[in-house]
Amino acid sequence: MTNPSMYYLVLTAALYLFWVLLSGHYTALILSLGAASVLLVVWFLRRMDRIDGEASFMPITPGLVAYLWWLMCAVIKANIVVVKRIWAPNLPISPTWTRLETEINTPLKKTLYANSITLTPGTLTTNAHRDHLWVHCLTQDNAAKLREGEMEGRIRKLKV
Repeated sequence: MTNPSMYYLVLTAALYLFWVLLSGHYTALILSLGAASVLLVVWFLRRMDRIDGEASFMPITPGLVAYLWWLMCAVIKANIVVVKRIWAPNLPISPTWTRLETEINTPLKKTLYANSITLTPGTLTTNAHRDHLWVHCLTQDNAAKLREGEMEGRIRKLKV
């Protein structure tokens, strides 16, 4: 969408529809509070876009859809691993901090990377710098898997 006003209008409508579908309540008060919250979010987003001069959205491309599918599968697999470690006392938990070097240099991709790490159970991004992230991992295996770079590689391939 090349027209910014149209983008914000479509975004507002999509967010409101999503909000209504998730809320399941259709009283005038709830619908108006939902509308107010969506308008506030879009207003903040528009202000941020004007201040930093950078788009705050990633266009929906086949690559992004493929990445989100891969991320969803990775989250499910990580959930299973974490549950096994909780239920089986013989599987060790060895919390660790790791400095994760990254070659991702755009703020939007770096945000996607840090949030993807945090969404994956057993890992938490606590700080993002220009060339690295600080990540807390439930096990040494989690840290090693992140250092392999599959997630970073998939994000670097995205067209933004």
